[in-house]
Amino acid sequence: MNLTGRNVVVTGGSGFIGSHLVEQLVSDNHITVVDDFSTGVEEWVHPESTTVTGDLTDPDVVAESITAETDLVIHLAASKRVNTDRPRQQFTDNSDITYNILERMAEVGVDRLAFTSSSTVYGEAPQPTPEDYAPLEPISIYGATKLAEESLISTYAHSHGIQSWVFRFANIVGPRLKGAVIPDFIEKLRADPERLTILGDGRQEKSYLHIDECIAAMRYVVEHADDEFNVYNLGTRTTTSVTRIADIVSEELGLDPAYEYTGGDRGWVGDVPKMCLSIDKLADLGWTPDQSSDEAVRQSARELIHE
Repeated sequence: MNLTGRNVVVTGGSGFIGSHLVEQLVSDNHITVVDDFSTGVEEWVHPESTTVTGDLTDPDVVAESITAETDLVIHLAASKRVNTDRPRQQFTDNSDITYNILERMAEVGVDRLAFTSSSTVYGEAPQPTPEDYAPLEPISIYGATKLAEESLISTYAHSHGIQSWVFRFANIVGPRLKGAVIPDFIEKLRADPERLTILGDGRQEKSYLHIDECIAAMRYVVEHADDEFNVYNLGTRTTTSVTRIADIVSEELGLDPAYEYTGGDRGWVGDVPKMCLSIDKLADLGWTPDQSSDEAVRQSARELIHE
């Protein structure tokens, strides 16, 4: 699918990934951002896009957003906290939103959907983890809801003619990132430059992909993958430990703090301590990231420090 001159609906377009995505697409396409701004930032919405403000669990908001003129829906809106204190609500809301979107698309004849899933659908799987790894056994409600949403999308792709692209993300980093390890370390070190508390044992090790490369990969896959139901990991071949992230952030701030670990092999309930996605399928399609995981973390740290 050529992403030029299209009417594109972006759910969650005021969030970290969504706002960057809209910035990359708005010059070549007409973009409608749909968001209730519960976690996103209204000022991040690109001024050249159209905005629909509302909660996508409401079918009327979905109907207002997606019309017969829509060419593609890029669905990012979700409750994203892995360590949520409202697990049932998170599962229900995320599933309802995706079901509402799919029903509306089928109703008005919109037949292309891109969906942001997550590496959390794999659970604690061997690394590097390929897209066809099974069985998928998520260990968090967030992972479970993403897997449920993928199943809904698969049904509509195979039985209702909605061509779909599902992206299983590694950890995406860059400007505007909130509620993640890099901005958390920056905030802590600005408050106390002498010491840094690190959740777990610091040996948790995952892949990090910069937002610019994430958006480039998403666009490339949508434009080049042609199956009814396309599933792609987006990440790097390398990983970075939490302690290494602490080192990078400290270096970028010009600090040498003492590290204090809370202990255990993971930071919170549902945290997958080791994650590295296979990107062989993405490479076979013709796209690979330029940066390593360490390089993505360092660039992100610099950008966040100077925001």
